[in-house]
Amino acid sequence: MKKLFLKFAMFAAIVAIPATMMVSCGTLKKQTVDAGVVINGVKWATRNIDEPGTFAATPESAGKFYQWNRKKAWAAEGKTVKKWDNTYPEGTEWTAANDPSPAGWRVPTTEEQRTLLDTEKVTNEWTTQNGVSGRLFTDKTTGNSLFLPAAGRRYANGGTLNYAGSYGYYWSSTQYVSNYAYFLSFYSGYADWGGNYRRSGLSVRAVAE
Repeated sequence: MKKLFLKFAMFAAIVAIPATMMVSCGTLKKQTVDAGVVINGVKWATRNIDEPGTFAATPESAGKFYQWNRKKAWAAEGKTVKKWDNTYPEGTEWTAANDPSPAGWRVPTTEEQRTLLDTEKVTNEWTTQNGVSGRLFTDKTTGNSLFLPAAGRRYANGGTLNYAGSYGYYWSSTQYVSNYAYFLSFYSGYADWGGNYRRSGLSVRAVAE
């Protein structure tokens, strides 16, 4: 009888483990729900995209990298990856069928990304959050903040990881020219937008549909 009671007590203790502890142990690493935060009129997810249809565990997590208009996820750690796709993605915009965002979210347009760079309404600064370097965007009116980790990128040719911890590169859904697409980039000295090879592997931070 005593053994049975002990087994029941151990089972009850396991069931009672808080969800936050389970997340820290990796059990619930992949999340599909995010409350989001509004910065300068645009609602952003608070975490990067991880595997297709999921968010990273925390705002500081790198999540996964994606080539433009492709749904395949690439690791954000490790110098090299196997079977990197060196071909150029097609299309004139990031299609819904290839969008890795969870339901209710999508890859932002370049216009939406540029709202973060509107210095009249948003401040942005290089900072370290929970030991991770990145850029913090803060709405001057509401005080809402959005942290983007400097996860680096994978080069277009071969997929080699570069600049992890020192640069952040985030895709928009908007075509630039030919084999390029618009993206948001930053490091300790600036935050700006530009065009990058579509076959590069960059981070994705989604906006609400």
